Amino acid sequence: MAESSRITARGGVRADARRNRERVLVAARAVFAEHGIEAPMATVARRAGVGVATLYRHFPTRDALVRGAFAQQMETCARTLTEALAAPDPWQGFQQLVETVCALQREERGFPAAFLAAFPDVPSHHEQSRQQAERGLTTLVRRAQAAGALRADFHPSDLAVALLAHCGLVAALPDDGAASRRLVAYLLQSFRADRANEPLPPPGALTLRSLPMAADGPRGRRQRPSGA
Repeated sequence: MAESSRITARGGVRADARRNRERVLVAARAVFAEHGIEAPMATVARRAGVGVATLYRHFPTRDALVRGAFAQQMETCARTLTEALAAPDPWQGFQQLVETVCALQREERGFPAAFLAAFPDVPSHHEQSRQQAERGLTTLVRRAQAAGALRADFHPSDLAVALLAHCGLVAALPDDGAASRRLVAYLLQSFRADRANEPLPPPGALTLRSLPMAADGPRGRRQRPSGA
């Protein structure tokens, strides 16, 4: 009876196994946010309070763990692209897509690297999803250009460049939402065919002196003059 109480109705998956899986995913998001998606799997296991064997039982590869940790965010991106393609106004769809992806990058600190990373052992079904997303994005770009809203010289790869720039900002200033939203607004305005001068979000308190890399080294240590 005690054993049966640990069995769920969902495919016979034990309740404790499901809890362990969720603990691993929560720990993975925290560890990836702090140390990047290349953090040791053992670090994730320790944070989750499970053995390394338990972690690998649920997620045999790093790619599987990263995809599992950010599955909800990836699903949101896919759904937003579908909605963007169905939008009557292609520019509004494009804008919503950019803002949604950047918001996800801002809200989940480990997501930017996961979104931009390319894994050597990506399963074929995941590769097919990526190719489908690229085709959808290309279609959306062409529709927005045909409507006269998106610059004629905009290339789908430009969006990757923009997301990479935003990824760097989020990594350097994870708590500065004002800077993130302002950058996104600047980028979207620069993409417009008519270079619309719409009001930008209010600026944050960031100054050149407060830039992390201006006063501190890569690991947050203040740099001393040579010979000091």
